[in-house]
Order: sequence, then structure tokens, then C-alpha cells
Amino acid sequence: MTDPSTLIAFQGAPGANSDIACREAYPDMTTLSCGTFVDAFGAVKNGDAALAMIPIDNTVAGRVADIHHLLPDSGLHIIAEHYERINHQLLVLPGTDISEIKEIHSHVHALSQCRTLIEDLGVAAMVHLDTAGAAADVAKWGDKTKAAIATRLAGEIYGLDLIRSDIEDAEHNTTRFVVLSRDSVIPDAGSGNVMTSFVFRVRNIPAALYKAMGGFSTNGVNMTKLESYVGAGFIAAQFYAEVEGHPEDGPLKLALEELGFFSEELTILGVFPADPFRKEAVPE
Repeated sequence: MTDPSTLIAFQGAPGANSDIACREAYPDMTTLSCGTFVDAFGAVKNGDAALAMIPIDNTVAGRVADIHHLLPDSGLHIIAEHYERINHQLLVLPGTDISEIKEIHSHVHALSQCRTLIEDLGVAAMVHLDTAGAAADVAKWGDKTKAAIATRLAGEIYGLDLIRSDIEDAEHNTTRFVVLSRDSVIPDAGSGNVMTSFVFRVRNIPAALYKAMGGFSTNGVNMTKLESYVGAGFIAAQFYAEVEGHPEDGPLKLALEELGFFSEELTILGVFPADPFRKEAVPE
């Protein structure tokens, strides 16, 4: 059996974009395919894997909603982030001509990100749970009228030919992943280029969120993400936030103290190094 300390879990079939992200960020680890996000979280929580690579945002599709609901109660810690450029490939059975294709199978987001090619070909778009799973099914069916949108790696794994490459509509298609661990790994205070992720609930008082956010402004803390969770009665009961800085550094420490006056159940999900992609993505 493979040593769990060498395994990194992801959601999807082998060859999925998450599989590629694992291999890019942790080339010395072995990837562990999981059927659902819950399974990937559970693999780490139960000690079957050391880490999990979980998508959280995409520049085209937006946030991965399931993750924002799973993170707060997972008991896991964010220890890193990773940005992966997403390239979609059109995969077919060997010997297939593009004119033979009648259906293209893939994840709903991949299909929506490749609308131009699908419309140009005039074929049916068929939704699957994930891109690599679609490639596996196309290989299994053995039907030249069916193709898949997936990764080059999926094509290699399932023995499919790449007939059109990089077919995504948007050149900026990038997914941000977070890396989860059972144990927190916190950089030293003052080390710079650090992100802090946390969830909180505001008190039931007028302008509570406005007041809670004031401390970040007055202390010069850059908040890069603030998203709400809708609770019972369609009330924004909880917020997920990410800010630049370490919670023990002066400005952020003061901001979090002020947040505490107007919020409750403040939970830090992770303190981790900022990926260099953040600076690269900022236009000059």
C-alpha cells in the first residue's frame, strides 16, 4: 500500500485538471482520485492522504460554491494556494475525423468555456461530472460520434487522440486551488507575502458588516475576497474573507481585534504564503 504521507487527494477522475494541479505543485507526491469533494476532504481528515488540492475559484466560471460550504466545518487547514492555467483539448477515439462527431461530453463549466467550437461544429453538448470522467467514458463507449473536452493528460491515460488543442474561448482561463492539511503550517510573522483566510458571523446589529470592515480600512489591510453565505430565511449568516498579511503582524492584528467587536465565531482557516501568480496577474 502507498504511504498516505505521500498522497495528495483531488476530486475527479485521473487526468482531471485538479490531477494536473497536484502534479505541478507537488511533483514528488502521488495523486489520489476521489469521486466527490466530500471524499477528497474525508481522505485528508481520515488520514488516507496527507493533502488535498481543491479548486476554489475560476476566472471564467467564478467561485466553486460547494467548497465555500465545506471549508468552515471541515476541520482542515489551508496551507498553500496554487494557480493553474486551464487548457481544454478536444479528444476523440483514434482515427476519428472531426466531421464524424455528433456529441461532445465534458463538465458543464468546460462546455460553457468552449462554446465557440461547439457552436461551429453544430454538435450536442453533453454534461458529465468531470472532464476526465467524460474522456474515460468516450474511450469506453468506442463510438466515433462521441468526443470529450478534457486535458492532454486524460487523453494519454485513456488512449484518445487530441484533434483540436487549446479550444477554450478565454485566454485568461485560470483556476485557483487551495491545499488542505490536517495540521496547520503557519509562516513566521513578518515573513511578508502572506495570506490569511477566515470565516465570521456578524452580530445582529445595524451596520454590523460596515463596522466590522472598518478596521481593515483604517489599518491599511488589503482584503482580496469577501463572500457571504445565505442562511435560513435568506439571511447572510456567515462571511468568508481573505486578506493580505499575517494575523500576528500589527495592522492585521488590530483589524482582527476590531472585527471581533462586531462579529462572532471568527475562525481562521489558514495562514499561507501568497502564490507568486498574484503579483504576475496584476497589470503594470
